[in-house]
Amino acid sequence: MAFIKINKENFYHNLNQIALKTGSKEKIAIVLKDNAYGHGLTFMAKLASEFGIKHAVVRKTDEAKQIESFFDTILVLGDSIIKHEKFSYTINTLEEMKQAQKGAKVELKVDTGMHRNGITMDDVDEALTQIKKHGLNLVGVMTHFRSSDVLSSELFWQQKNFEEVKEKVYRAVYKDIRIHSHNSAAILRSKHFSEDLVRVGIAAYGYDELDKTFDGVTLKPVLSLHAKKVSTRILNEGERIGYGGDFIASKKMTVSTYDLGYGDGWCRGDTQKPFLTAEKLPILGRVSMDFVAIASDKEEICVMNDAQNAAKQLGTISYEVMTALHKDIERILL
Repeated sequence: MAFIKINKENFYHNLNQIALKTGSKEKIAIVLKDNAYGHGLTFMAKLASEFGIKHAVVRKTDEAKQIESFFDTILVLGDSIIKHEKFSYTINTLEEMKQAQKGAKVELKVDTGMHRNGITMDDVDEALTQIKKHGLNLVGVMTHFRSSDVLSSELFWQQKNFEEVKEKVYRAVYKDIRIHSHNSAAILRSKHFSEDLVRVGIAAYGYDELDKTFDGVTLKPVLSLHAKKVSTRILNEGERIGYGGDFIASKKMTVSTYDLGYGDGWCRGDTQKPFLTAEKLPILGRVSMDFVAIASDKEEICVMNDAQNAAKQLGTISYEVMTALHKDIERILL
């Protein structure tokens, strides 16, 4: 099977850049949901912990249990709410509180304008009342920005809305709770950070998705994808490769198959616009479930070392390229 290399030095460089924005690495909550954006859940949790990160964010309780030993707190974004010493759970609706275990730690998510998940701003007072009624332990209040990566007034509009939310919370005599709204884009463009926590995902893995009008932060890709040679053959002019024979050899050439395909989470792509690997070698013809064909006889090739560049070729975003990679692909530490 193909394999992934994880560059520890690049990962720590990125975390350092973020810590310069927050003022402290202790304010960083590393987002490890969806197999740590394809990098490997426990793999990246261990590295983050060794760097000094004390907080994590995941999608499900099962993920939290796998990395429990590495962090002081773990925020679970969407699952049944249970009482746990380290785990806190996002409250997205008033109804969720009715099924939550008494004494569970919760963090109230408020919809300040993204209109995806979260309590409406009008329901904040009722939510705070219900949290007390059901015996839940409120440890945080949060929101999520919908346009922090583009130059517009929407971020400031949501931030103003969140200020109103915080005032309501403070009036309800909730003082000792953590406040967090910044995602990767918001912290990268921030000049002054005063909240308790920042939820950092894509930036930690090496990608600045901000509009180019913003001052850039130098980040370095952490993940590179590699494949091993399976077989090699000589094709004569006019011979065709793979399903449908979409690629036709224009001359005598050496072609090898490598152990990567859409079964591993690699995008099938478009044969009319061949994907160029990190070594500028085009994938020839259709991607198969387990193989790609490339004009090379090298034992190993680097398919991708920059998900942002790969995404541009594939007509998608870096997030999708990385999170699609199969969890069983071996991860190797550099």
